[in-house]
Amino acid sequence: MQEQLPGGSGTTGFTPGQLAAFALRAALRAINALRAFVWPDGLHPGYAAASPGSQGCPAGRPDFWHYWHPMAVFIKPSKTLARLAGRAIADFSMIRAGDRILLGLSGGKDSLSLLHILHYLQQRAPVRFELAAMTVDPMAGDFDPSPLIPYLAGLGVAYHYVRKPIMEMAQEHMGRKSYCAFCSRLKRGLMYQTAREQGCNVIALAQHLDDLAESFLMSAFHGGRLQTMKAHYRNDDGDLRIIRPLVYVRERQTRDFAHGHDLPVIADSCPACFAMPTQRQHMKTLLAAEEAHNKLLFRSLLTTLRPLMSEGLPAAREGADLEKQRA
Repeated sequence: MQEQLPGGSGTTGFTPGQLAAFALRAALRAINALRAFVWPDGLHPGYAAASPGSQGCPAGRPDFWHYWHPMAVFIKPSKTLARLAGRAIADFSMIRAGDRILLGLSGGKDSLSLLHILHYLQQRAPVRFELAAMTVDPMAGDFDPSPLIPYLAGLGVAYHYVRKPIMEMAQEHMGRKSYCAFCSRLKRGLMYQTAREQGCNVIALAQHLDDLAESFLMSAFHGGRLQTMKAHYRNDDGDLRIIRPLVYVRERQTRDFAHGHDLPVIADSCPACFAMPTQRQHMKTLLAAEEAHNKLLFRSLLTTLRPLMSEGLPAAREGADLEKQRA
């Protein structure tokens, strides 16, 4: 597909730098298409899959394709995305100097967008922090996040890939309706374990404002409680802080960023998720219908949710201060 530049024929109105960026993107797309033709599965045949519970790594002789992915270039987020994430980080004191952040990377549009946003802020923030990422492969159906391995290697990001037969374990120990909850708990435990093993003190998750609004309605409708996901809090053991830098960002913004820049989004094909409509999907539909009549819906919801998002923040701030004193 040809890259179409606004402005019609003749003078484009773009600077030489912008034209070079367009040309680079077109070249990367062409290379990616060629590579997909040579290796349709998106992964070099010499790339070893990680064994259960281990990290993925190249097998045999390392070569060019092992360490470079044709789309592996960091993308500058839009001013709106960077501003909203930066404001959330500041409002909720999410990142301190010396933090070692482990990003939970599912391969979806939200976590991939957050990867690029955090890298962008890392280059410009007044405080220095380290960034790594991890993926839990639940070995479920056709869901295969292993193409993230060469992509993260190409970006030069420290990456930890863990395979765990979560679906098989859920079938043995849980009822079908509990798959998602069981998977979420087990993934979170593996993230905590990896963070501790790698010396990370902060875990970054990519839930956005739409997720928080849906969780709020689910809690109110089905749990009789007014609560939602927290923006910044400490885990029960008190040794890790969990942050959500996208709490001010709308889902359509991460979708536009990921798709607009051809990020290698991994399709969610978990058979448990598609076996039945979820409560979350119902709430998403409900909110979309309401927003069609009330364009300021999410602005009002953010005001409503802010006190609930802030729960656990004092303890997180106190813990961060203690970490700084120990350092």
